[in-house]
Amino acid sequence: MEHLPVEVIGNILSRLRAARDVVIASATCKKWREAWRNHLHTLSFNSNDWPVYHDLTTSRLEILITQTIFQTTGLQCLSIFMDDVDEFSAAPVIAWLMYTRDTLRQLHYNVRTTPNVNIIEKCSRQKLEVLALAHNSVTGVEPSYQKFSCLKSLSLSYVSISALDLSLLLTACPKLSSLALINPDIAMSDAQATMELSSASLKDIYVEAVSLDKFILEADSLEDLHLKDCTLELFELIGKGSLKVLKIDDVSVLHLDIGENTENLQIVDVSSFTIMWPKFYNMISKSSNLRRLRLWGVVFDDEDEVVDLENVSVCFPQLSHLSLSYDLRDVCGLQGTSRLENVVVLELGWTIISELFSEWVAGLIERCPKLKKLVIYGVVSEAKSHEECQTLANFTSAIVRLMRKYMHVEIQFEYE
Repeated sequence: MEHLPVEVIGNILSRLRAARDVVIASATCKKWREAWRNHLHTLSFNSNDWPVYHDLTTSRLEILITQTIFQTTGLQCLSIFMDDVDEFSAAPVIAWLMYTRDTLRQLHYNVRTTPNVNIIEKCSRQKLEVLALAHNSVTGVEPSYQKFSCLKSLSLSYVSISALDLSLLLTACPKLSSLALINPDIAMSDAQATMELSSASLKDIYVEAVSLDKFILEADSLEDLHLKDCTLELFELIGKGSLKVLKIDDVSVLHLDIGENTENLQIVDVSSFTIMWPKFYNMISKSSNLRRLRLWGVVFDDEDEVVDLENVSVCFPQLSHLSLSYDLRDVCGLQGTSRLENVVVLELGWTIISELFSEWVAGLIERCPKLKKLVIYGVVSEAKSHEECQTLANFTSAIVRLMRKYMHVEIQFEYE
């Protein structure tokens, strides 16, 4: 150990991340203390790392963090996640940011400050590449002054910000490739106003728990779009057909438009969503490179609608992973004879099991000549009537008989 270069020791300490572990390890000898002071590049203060954090007063915690940070000289990644702390005083937070701003590349911070500290202003015009901010307010963004020329990833969780400031912030980040908006408090100038965001460099966006009337995103390079737990009247993506991944999870939207150029789509994952199948299918029908299609817990706007597997097999010839779970009602949705030639993994599920389910499973397996794995998902309630138990038993027997014909297929059951 005594022959290890001090820079290597600095890397070892940085991999520990947790401040308490780093401090203890640095006390090993003089060489390790030197590595701690001059070559440590990652430091994390997380309330889950050390139970003692929960017992410290806020002022004592501020002092501890300050003393620890000020013993380093080249921090590149600083993470402060204190879930038990309501708020920090502004002075020490500003001191931490000013002390590390010349070297910092990543900042993760989730504690409110009193009075509010404009972290965007303190971190701008530097070399920051990753910023994850939570439980703070962002105001008065000036893109001509507050430039983030190196920022590639931005995450805003439970952050108060106006739609205008959010738009200006993206303008100030010319290299931004990843954006996450998690339950933000977005102030609009008008209750019916449209939030418009634009980024030429953005490649993936994750939006969770956002309620807006109209959300228009202009992103020519976007490859990954994930909407979760959102309520929107309109969502429109304006791009150049670069989208590869579309995920929609428990979203209420009246009008969804991802553009006409969907040739590059490879993954479509939709769950807990009410869809008009003809309209949705038309939106993705040009995605000839689609590899994964997941429609899970979807509700059809028209009671007579089903997933048209005939069109799926024709329009998505590269499909290898198909996941379906929806109310079968009194139809199986197995019209036509076209086969799903390249599907190797089939995931099927129910919320309310019926006698039709085993018939549906059998029909789908028959259409997948290259199938290697079948996964059955089901919901089994604690209190089941005799009829429900008999239906489940009949289904189990039917699957056992069916799989004797497909001994090469791995089968897995997932019940909840």
